[in-house]
Amino acid sequence: MILTLACIYTLASGCIPLEKMKMQASGWKSLFDGKTLNGWKASENKNTFSVQDGMIVANGPRSHLFYEGPVEDANFKNFEFKADIMTKPGSNSGIYFHTEYQETDWPSKGYEVQVNNSHSDWRRTGGLYAVKDVNESPAKDDKWFTEHIIVRDKHVIIMVNGKTIIDWTEPEGWEPPSGMPGRRISSGTIALQGHDPKSVVYYKNIMVKPLP
Repeated sequence: MILTLACIYTLASGCIPLEKMKMQASGWKSLFDGKTLNGWKASENKNTFSVQDGMIVANGPRSHLFYEGPVEDANFKNFEFKADIMTKPGSNSGIYFHTEYQETDWPSKGYEVQVNNSHSDWRRTGGLYAVKDVNESPAKDDKWFTEHIIVRDKHVIIMVNGKTIIDWTEPEGWEPPSGMPGRRISSGTIALQGHDPKSVVYYKNIMVKPLP
């Protein structure tokens, strides 16, 4: 093993960034290998998602990319999730949690964390879609930002670039929004949204940290 300023070199894996090594040591696990969509499954319009230069690119007709890999058997209850994201102007996307694979339409199970800095939909980045919405985006198009989701029991925290945007607890006797009966805390997988052909959104450094 050879230690450099930027990474640790191993014969098995090559040069591993120090930051990634630190995250792995603290319980974070990668959901994306940076090269393929192994461990992920796209719904309806499969070609909406691709891998380019170490990023997952969402660009095309409506589709959702569901994690089906080995981490926690793709079933998360209490967890932290992080991803670095960049949106092009006018783009829309989202991150679903406690969801499950669905071949068509918008996922009916779980919650959606919004990714939208300038799309015509007024609900902006960092909001819990249709539950606790945000009307001013804390991020900008064409610049990388980090979206961080923490779920402990019924408590949901959403941060953007380290700033808390949403701090919400699903109340007892919760009545989900009209037409969204699956908006409930439970358990399930993670999904990325491809919203429409005009939206272009990039994801990288997709990590999860299971919590007790």
